[in-house]
Order: sequence, then structure tokens, then C-alpha cells
Amino acid sequence: VTVREELLLRAALSACPEEWASMGNQDGFSSYYASKIEELEVTVRERTQNLRRLEAQRNELNGKVRLLREELSLLQEPGSYVGEVVKVMGRKKVLVKVHPEGKYVVDIDKTIDITKLKTNDRVALRNDSYVLHLVLPSKVDPLVSLMKVEKVPDSTYDMVGGCDKQIKEIKEVIELPIKHPELFESLGIAQPKGVLMYGPPGTGKTLLARAVAHHTDCTFIRVSGGELVQKYIGEGSRMVRELFVMAREHAPSIIFMDEIDSIGGQRQDGESGGDSEVQRTMLELLNQLDGFEATNQIKVVMATNRLDILDSALLRPGRIDRKIEFPNPNEDARLDILTIHSRRMNLMRGINMRKIAASMHEASGAETKAVCTEAGMFALRERRGHVTQDD
Repeated sequence: VTVREELLLRAALSACPEEWASMGNQDGFSSYYASKIEELEVTVRERTQNLRRLEAQRNELNGKVRLLREELSLLQEPGSYVGEVVKVMGRKKVLVKVHPEGKYVVDIDKTIDITKLKTNDRVALRNDSYVLHLVLPSKVDPLVSLMKVEKVPDSTYDMVGGCDKQIKEIKEVIELPIKHPELFESLGIAQPKGVLMYGPPGTGKTLLARAVAHHTDCTFIRVSGGELVQKYIGEGSRMVRELFVMAREHAPSIIFMDEIDSIGGQRQDGESGGDSEVQRTMLELLNQLDGFEATNQIKVVMATNRLDILDSALLRPGRIDRKIEFPNPNEDARLDILTIHSRRMNLMRGINMRKIAASMHEASGAETKAVCTEAGMFALRERRGHVTQDD
């Protein structure tokens, strides 16, 4: 027995003399010491775990304090001017446009790589020396970002009935330049920028645009012309600019502008303030169509059912390179549409689709699809599980 153990034993005997008197042999002392050591080891492990937990909490709180100090130092710094890069001039100078003051040639901070600066980049300038010290992310209006369809449309060319000619034409203008741009380079011709689809309502214009986005695996940005008509002056033009900025960032992309006649009407003299704002929006659209190259993998698809009121400046080649007409389907096309939309329906045998298609003279594709839906509703009304010829 060591000196330390002997001292502990004497202290224990003095504390509990009767208990230790009953332990008259060495085995009793050994078992007692073993149990005490085990208890102390458990206590040490618990306190070690508690210490590690407290150290982790301390590190987390120190990190939060550090972030708060950095944020506080940023808030205490003087504000910066926000500008837009117009042109890179040399190795140390940049021409920047600051709203509403004007354009300035400014120096660049040492931390900025001038080779990465591009035209139209948003930058921050120090308010005392006008030195470019920070590159800001692109600013896109939330309303514009909502126009971007995150999920690729599930429409395919097989779902577009009676439009074989139109599908072939739009493939040549939209799909072929995106998938095989080398074909246009080998021929030495410019890639088409946009296409206009016109025709009566319900003839498959929007459906075909969604099918093109599906087959080209592009970012699909859908906007209605009415969304670009804003109450305040300059808002519509700004949305058009930001729309094309977002399209460039997510290239390859397809901008589908439905109801383009709401902003692309013919210009006239002596119009009111509301009409002049619509004209400004259209002029910005023309500027954007002229401002991007066809090789940027941005294609514009427009749709309207009022071709006669569109401005001639919008329809000229170089902005709209192809115009595709969508007439009301003929009998064969209506038969294709009926076949497509009745494919998953529970039909009785012997239904003559040709007879139904022949009886629907001058019906559009949407009306032809509605016939299939109404036939199913008649069957539900009579509590039948199938559709008959009479439906």
C-alpha cells in the first residue's frame, strides 16, 4: 500500500470507524478503492464532455461576435456610389456611368482584376476618391425573375397536332442554331434572332413554344406583353432591359413574349401619356433586339393574333427573321388533335374520329381539345366509365 493510499485509508477510517471496522481484510479495501476510482473516472468523463460542449459554444459565439464586428465596421464605413461600367480604358482606368450625375473615368483598386470587368457590370465607387473598389452582382427586378420558368416544360412535339409545317420552320430558326451553331458558321450566314408566330387564338402557338424549350433544354422565360405595360414612366423599359440581362446570364435561353401586340402596336402622332409609355417600352425592346448578337444563344419567340396592328419596325428582318402563320386546322389536322387528346381516354370501340373532325368546320385546336373534355364530362354526368360516339 502506497503512502497516499494509506493516508486515504486513515481518513476514511476516521470518518466511518464502524464501517471500516467491519472490513477486516485487504479484499474489502481493494473493492472499495476500485469502486471509488470507477466513480471518479465517470465524473471526469462527464466533466470532460461538458468542457468540450462549452468550448464548442464559446467558439460559435466568438464567430458570431466576429461577424457582428465586421458588419458593424461595414455599417460605419461611408457609403459608396453605385455605377455601371461603360468601357474599360487601358489597364487602370474605367469609364463608369453614375446615375444621375453622369459619366466618370475612375481608377481601379488594387484588389480588382480589370480583366474580369465587362460592360454593364454594376460596381461600387468610394464617395471620397471615386475609386472602383467593388464589383456588385447584377440587379434583377423580382417581378422579372418570376418570369423565368424553373422547371423545363413537359410539352413535346408529339403533343402538337396538325402543325407539322410550323414545327419544321421553328426547328430551323430556334432549335438548330442552339444545338448546331457550327452549321451556320460553315455556311457563313448569320443566325436568326427571333421568330413571330401569328394566327387565331387556340391554334397552338404557346404550346409549340413550350415544346421548343423542352427539346432544346434551354432556360424558358415567359412574359406576357401586358406585364410590361406599367403605370409609372420608365418602369416598362427597365423591365425589358432586366429581362434580357437575365436571359444573358442563363444562356442558352428562349424568351417567349405572348400577346406582343399589347406593346408592339403601330406608332401614331399625338398619343396620350399612357400610349407614349407603351411606345417607350417598344423602343427599348427594339433596342435590345438590336443590341445582342445572334451567337449569344438567346432566341426571342413572339406570339400574337393581331399581326395587322404590329409596328413595321418590329417586323423587319434582323429583329424578327421568320414569321410563321398558325391557321385554323383543316380536317386532317383536327383528326390528329382529336387522336392526341383522346389517347388516354377510355373510349368505346367503333368511334369514328374522322366523322367528328369533319363536322367541326373552322374549329381551332383549343376548341377541338375542348370537345374531348366535354365528351368526358357527358360520360361523368351519366355515371359511365367510358365515352361513346354520341358524347
